[in-house]
Amino acid sequence: MTTQRTRGPLSDAVARLCADLRGRVGADTANGLHEVLLRLGEPLQLAVVGRIKSGKSTLVNALIGRNVAPTDVGECTRVVTRFRYGTVDRVEVILRDGGKRFLPFSPDGAIPADLGVERERVSHLEAYLTNEVLRDLTVIDTPGLGSTDDSSVARTEAVLGDSGTAEPGTAEPEERAESLDPVSRSAVAGAEAVLYVVTQSVRADDQRALSSFGAATGNRPAGPANALAVLNKADTVEPESVRDSDGSVWHAASLLAERQARQLGPRVTDVLPVVGLLAETAETGRFTASDAEALHRLAGLDEATRETLLISADLFTGWECDVPTGTRARLLELLDLYGIGCALEAIAADPNITAGGLRRVLHESSGLSEVSRGLNTVFRARADGIKAAAGLSSMTAVAQRSNDPAERGRIQDGIEALLARPDAHQLRLLEVLTLISSGEVTLPSDLLDEVLRLGASNNPSERLGMLGGNPDRMIEYAMERANWWRSFASLGSTPAQSRVAHVVHRAYFLLWQQLRSGTRG
Repeated sequence: MTTQRTRGPLSDAVARLCADLRGRVGADTANGLHEVLLRLGEPLQLAVVGRIKSGKSTLVNALIGRNVAPTDVGECTRVVTRFRYGTVDRVEVILRDGGKRFLPFSPDGAIPADLGVERERVSHLEAYLTNEVLRDLTVIDTPGLGSTDDSSVARTEAVLGDSGTAEPGTAEPEERAESLDPVSRSAVAGAEAVLYVVTQSVRADDQRALSSFGAATGNRPAGPANALAVLNKADTVEPESVRDSDGSVWHAASLLAERQARQLGPRVTDVLPVVGLLAETAETGRFTASDAEALHRLAGLDEATRETLLISADLFTGWECDVPTGTRARLLELLDLYGIGCALEAIAADPNITAGGLRRVLHESSGLSEVSRGLNTVFRARADGIKAAAGLSSMTAVAQRSNDPAERGRIQDGIEALLARPDAHQLRLLEVLTLISSGEVTLPSDLLDEVLRLGASNNPSERLGMLGGNPDRMIEYAMERANWWRSFASLGSTPAQSRVAHVVHRAYFLLWQQLRSGTRG
């Protein structure tokens, strides 16, 4: 058997278990375990999910650093696209009958608008790019979920594959046709993590979409261990609509994102504000020296004219001034009024700022840095655990499909033996986070926050909530909490809470051992 490139020790352990079990089960079950092995050897699979016109594809372009995902409504935006690392840039059109067609990227480097085949025949797209970001992260761009009103719930479930069919009378025929075929469902089913894109209001279908995510991903629901959300188009938040914003657009967006995090929690680890358009412009090379020169010309206009131009998009392109209308229209397309305002402030502070300097200002003003840090903290730093947990979940699904009780028992016994190992306890903690996020177990808010913190990082001081804390005090505190959770498991909890408490107790105990070992070393 060819050795698979796995993510780390936990994924390696799951891979060894799969390899061992394959020789002890029937052909169908062995094939299922082989599929798990293949996925363990691939980069972490991140699905970017959100409603129509939430700016998902724009954000995908910013994350990849290339203007490759189509953002205009068209046939390409209505199919699943997986962006993967490859040694040659190419697009594979995967058909519903399992066939495939190959396409070059368009001259401007994007997925071509014309796929060369009727959209109804297309399952999904596989886009291969020689892009370093994609070496350890496969990005899955999904169709927009739902329409702009609450009737979109049925389509949300259909696109995510909850049942594959909408309830009678709840969706238009075109919406029912959007459900994923088996090949498309398999493309999304590789997803092990989700980046959920929301705009200014969190609706019932956002909550429902996060709940339905597991139906398309081997029953791995979104939760604090594998889900992050972004408040896109943060520049459109009206400061007057958010209490204590102090008139600042960005501060208002940050406060709104905090509110949304409470609404979506604990299904997501956080909600971060971002301006996807600015991020895309700054990261994909769309912003040029000519654009920087045009901004300098705008900055040279008298103050009254500049203020008038920034009142609205219509005034920005329609008001008479020395900067050509076409030039202003391009700036508006690239930056919108918020980005133009940020750039003009930067020029006022440094009249000699270069195009590169302005690009850095746009990047920081977009909020993409924080999103990238969030991706690194939530996903990349814990990719091994996330992939291993997803692998175990898929193994469980393979066992459940078997008609042989002995096979099912053999797989479950192997999983339990692996989970009993101290070095695999992180997987137990991820399981606990899943139980909490799915609502199967409820905890008082203070205990919930503690469990989420314990499972949200690999850094011992962050897990204890003691950043920069004294090492001896951290050791002492870890044992204090281990003892408390052991008592809670025995005396103060419901049976479901007791299950969680035992896992949390052991997590603290293992953390105590780790800290003591580090101090002695």
